Amino acid sequence: MKPSLFVFALVCSMPPPACAQQVAERTPEQTLRSTIDKVMSAIRSDPGARAGDPERTLEIVRRDFLPSTDFMLTTQYAVGSAWARATPAQREALFREFQTLLARTYAIQLTQIQQENTEFRYAPATRSAANATDAVVKTTVVTGADAMPIDYRMHKTSAGWKIYDINMMGAWMIQVYRQQFAARLATEGVDGLIRYLAAHNRGP
Repeated sequence: MKPSLFVFALVCSMPPPACAQQVAERTPEQTLRSTIDKVMSAIRSDPGARAGDPERTLEIVRRDFLPSTDFMLTTQYAVGSAWARATPAQREALFREFQTLLARTYAIQLTQIQQENTEFRYAPATRSAANATDAVVKTTVVTGADAMPIDYRMHKTSAGWKIYDINMMGAWMIQVYRQQFAARLATEGVDGLIRYLAAHNRGP
């Protein structure tokens, strides 16, 4: 076993509080790098995902990427003021359907950047202060001569740093979806938005 792998195994064989503390003390960029490395390694070792199968890639995203996210917070921000009026059941339905949509969207993006020569570059997290609980980690995905910036907004929780917003192609997803949802909420209410998301997730 390589020394680095041995150290990791030793740390995570400690009692749960010690291992959880190690996770909580990671920096935002360390958390993001670990998450993306895990996802890309799984994709490259899975024949279906490596061939660009979106469903196999989606399974990997659900298993290895979603635990590092706080898409409940994402949903709350995207729904806006209507979130306060939604019932607990409506909130859970919104979260479930919106998380499915976000996972599918991210999986589709990954099918386009999973080549063996793809390299992920990370910049130090941008924070307003050293003890700030919100941060932006800027990354660049390099494939051959092509480079695509993808930024991740993260916030610190008791379980460590979690991703809650992603900037792809110059647009933060919360802002994009909030604008889309506002029109639907104005005409059909929360239940209408839930039906719309569910229908979209089911596909044609």
